Amino acid sequence: MSSSRALLRVPKQWGIHNTFFSPSQFNSLRHVSTSASIRIPASRVLAKRAVQVRLLSTAVEPIPLKPAARLEELRRVGLTPYPRYQPPSIPLAPIRDLVAQYQDTMENGTKVLTKKYSICGRIYSKRESSSKLIWFDLIQDGHAIQAVFNRKAYSGSDEEFEIAAKSLNRGDFVQLSGYVGKTKTGQLSVFITDGFELLAPCLHPIPTRTGLMDPEKRFRNRHLDFLVNREGLENLRKRSRVIKFIRQYLDSRHFLEVETPILSTQAGGANAKPFVTHANTLDMEMHMRVAPELFLKQLVIGGADRVYELGKQFRNEGIDADHNPEFTTCEFYQAYANLDSLFEMTEDMLQEMAKSVTGSSTVPYKMSNEETVNLSFKKPFRKINIMETLEEKIGAPLPDLDNEPIAELLKLCKENKVFVSAPHTVPRIIDKLISTFIEPECTQPTFLWGHPLIMSPLAKDIKLDSGRTVAGRFELFVAGKEIVNAYEELNDPVQQKERFTKQQTDKENGDEEAQPMDQAFCTALEYGLPPTAGWGMGVDRVCQILTGSSHIRDVLAFPTMRTLKPSSPTTAKE
Repeated sequence: MSSSRALLRVPKQWGIHNTFFSPSQFNSLRHVSTSASIRIPASRVLAKRAVQVRLLSTAVEPIPLKPAARLEELRRVGLTPYPRYQPPSIPLAPIRDLVAQYQDTMENGTKVLTKKYSICGRIYSKRESSSKLIWFDLIQDGHAIQAVFNRKAYSGSDEEFEIAAKSLNRGDFVQLSGYVGKTKTGQLSVFITDGFELLAPCLHPIPTRTGLMDPEKRFRNRHLDFLVNREGLENLRKRSRVIKFIRQYLDSRHFLEVETPILSTQAGGANAKPFVTHANTLDMEMHMRVAPELFLKQLVIGGADRVYELGKQFRNEGIDADHNPEFTTCEFYQAYANLDSLFEMTEDMLQEMAKSVTGSSTVPYKMSNEETVNLSFKKPFRKINIMETLEEKIGAPLPDLDNEPIAELLKLCKENKVFVSAPHTVPRIIDKLISTFIEPECTQPTFLWGHPLIMSPLAKDIKLDSGRTVAGRFELFVAGKEIVNAYEELNDPVQQKERFTKQQTDKENGDEEAQPMDQAFCTALEYGLPPTAGWGMGVDRVCQILTGSSHIRDVLAFPTMRTLKPSSPTTAKE
């Protein structure tokens, strides 16, 4: 190894400041091998004694040039930083294909000399054995391969070799050509013989060694997060498989995929606070949708017996581990089906989805730092009757909810030490009781059914054997998260109008999440909606569970973040 020297950056945990390494001390040292060590003069150490530094397996690199200086240096040595892409004369192969073809078929220390390949990718690491032998790791679309840059094998001139060796750094995109082979230690590699070209430089350090763990830095610099934390892209790949599975499942059952408006004059179909905007051309207020339900049911009225939509919804509410203002759902509506049909279909879909995405119907999930559970999606799922279970938990029968017993319900909450924030409406109080006493018990897949009618303005009513009338509705909870909400759809226009009127009263009393009156939908119902079952899934939460992610932002490419104040800039530099 060369004994020449250069200005080096040393990790903080070594307890040595960058000032220990000046340009005059280490003028040309660029990389240090795994077994190397550096002895710092005692006069330069805070403790006034020599410090031995054992370097990590990837070499310490020079402090990078500033972006403008790096571009200037590249041009000085004759490299074009951002060339127009030209396909190589030697066939271009995805790294994925080379790994699949050769990883398990070649013996150590051999090469395939009958065919050359070209590959492209980002330099993930760079290691020098000597000035004439350099090792690069390239990564492309999540697949990696080693590239061996040996002066003896390279067909270019000494000057071309030296320029590539010194100028191409970690993070740069490159294209190269050579033979595929394995090193004596069994590392699949491309042994470079031709055209080691720069496609685009990386002008900032990528903190692959120090890591990027701070959530603020990770999610405000998502491009950097994906480069450093590879599980981020793997989550998105699993998310893609979830969405593909849902489509294939419904398409194979003759559902029609449709798109309905995101902007409309009012937002209905769910109890939620909408985002409000203004259409300048029409000079009117418009709402971003909170659910596609009312549009999809109008399609069933129009003759589409099985319809679904996968798309974004927008709710102007809180942000936490399970909520993002912009989120993805799948909703479908099936004529001539009931709640029993939906129970069976939900169990079947989720069991098959878990197998398709993770390879098993049992999925490990970390509930907390101390507890990991194995979630079983094998049929059948547990079922809990909400009203009966609530009465067991609070030790008293619930009052008649149709008579607006707010005072009685608040008294029950006080006796059971349950706080309910204003505005106090019957649906909000009952929802709080459910979230306090029942939802925490829903770790394994659990159906909650038998909701009071007043909580479900769009659902048909069902009379149970006990004589109690409840909504034809269920929710599916997994790991304490609601992931499915399903109804037997109300198709009586008179009842629907009465329930919208009650919701409007709640809205006027301060409940911003209550649904508005939708006269156009009520009129559409008068043309006849066949008996219909409706179903909605929170796709983001399902992805959380199947990827083992504790926070919804981990399964979103770009989650919503609060805008930083100008005085508090966040950077993600190494």
